[in-house]
Amino acid sequence: MTKINYDNKTFAPVQNSETGDVNTETVFHYHQKDNLVWAEYTGGEIIFGSLIAKVTDEDSLEMRYQHLNAQGELMTGKCFSTPEILADGRIRLYEKWQWTSGNLAKGESIVEEIQEYIRDSGFEI
Repeated sequence: MTKINYDNKTFAPVQNSETGDVNTETVFHYHQKDNLVWAEYTGGEIIFGSLIAKVTDEDSLEMRYQHLNAQGELMTGKCFSTPEILADGRIRLYEKWQWTSGNLAKGESIVEEIQEYIRDSGFEI
């Protein structure tokens, strides 16, 4: 399989389980160096969040995440994301996640790369 480059990619959710905090207003901005991937995210119910991941041999991401939500709660979790390259070349990630804080609920999400995004969250990242 061709190595996927996650660096400088921006993603937005298109689907999420009810037990998740992110929604279609949340935007993730990814960075990559070798097999290390990290991202900042904000928007919707997320005041600010960050994640760190390692790229597997299959270009999937094994990650941990943390954020402050609009209710003032610090939340943490783990996620495994499986990539798909769409016909137009964008990346879609199928995610299976679980909270490691709060009620420890599990869920699934789909996020897709968005081509054009102007970062105007009010945060200096």
